[in-house]
Parts: sequence; C-alpha cells; structure tokens
Amino acid sequence: MSQYNHSTSLLHLLVAFVAGSLFGFGLIIAQMIDANKVLNFLDVFGQWDPSLAIVMGAGLSVFSVGYLFFVKPKSKPLLDDHFFYRPKHILIKNYYSAHAYLA
Repeated sequence: MSQYNHSTSLLHLLVAFVAGSLFGFGLIIAQMIDANKVLNFLDVFGQWDPSLAIVMGAGLSVFSVGYLFFVKPKSKPLLDDHFFYRPKHILIKNYYSAHAYLA
C-alpha cells in the first residue's frame, strides 16, 4: 500500500489519455512500431539503420527544452498540490536489492 494519497479525477485521466495518445502517435510517425526497422537499428554490424537514433535524439532535445522552461521552474505541479518524492532511504534500499538480484 502506498503512503501517498493520489486522487484520481477526470482531468488526471484525460491528461494521461492525451499524453499516451500523443506518445503512441509519435511512435507511429517515427515507424517505431515496425519490427524490421527496430531490428535493423539493433543490428549494428549488419544493415544498421540510424534513423531511430535520430528520432530518439530529437525526442530528448524536445523534452529537455520543455523540462527546462516548463517543469523545473515550477514550485508545484499543474494538476496537484505538491510533488511526490520517494524518501531517499527507500530509493537506496531498492537500488541495493535490485543490484543484489541482478548480480
């Protein structure tokens, strides 16, 4: 059970739906849903297709600009009262447990 109380409203669901739809539409435009294109991107020593790297770089640059100008300067989120951060001791515990599991 989570220690945070996340209220779900219609506006939250609408924002999640729009964000997911926009993400999916971007995947379709970038042709990242085509398995052959993704496999050619992963085939570095064969017929390597760098176009997906360009798409990921463009997405990262758009996100970076948006984060710097719209997210970082805000003192509170747009649709909630405050930001929800996990306590540091939980993050460290999860890190070490994942590290022990994967090692």
